Amino acid sequence: MSNLYWLNEDQMARIRPYFPKSQGVPRVDDRRVLSGIIFINRNSLRWSDAPKEYPPPKTLYNRWKRWSDMGVFARIMEGLAAEAPDHKTLSIDATYLKAHRTASSLSAKKGGRTPDRAYQRRYEHKAACCD
Repeated sequence: MSNLYWLNEDQMARIRPYFPKSQGVPRVDDRRVLSGIIFINRNSLRWSDAPKEYPPPKTLYNRWKRWSDMGVFARIMEGLAAEAPDHKTLSIDATYLKAHRTASSLSAKKGGRTPDRAYQRRYEHKAACCD
């Protein structure tokens, strides 16, 4: 059983009205491209790691970039959210956060530099002696 992600025809029929019109040269199958984009994002892969069953990585990236800049994905999410019959239980989350392993220690540093340890000890010694 394959773990590749494929949009079915019913799903494509719901989101097809939000796609931009094709101009000139017919574009690669939207279902294959969009399924590949979802697979890459869902699995946090690099574009170059796209399986061979999807279009080439360059095609996936170009379509994702172009459609993101045009607001196509935002329109799809807004349109699907507006279609939801139950407004009590609506949750669409596109959050993706990635922090470097040293990010938690950065907030303690002022100006990106910690005070000199020798200076700190001198200050502590002076405070203890003079009191």
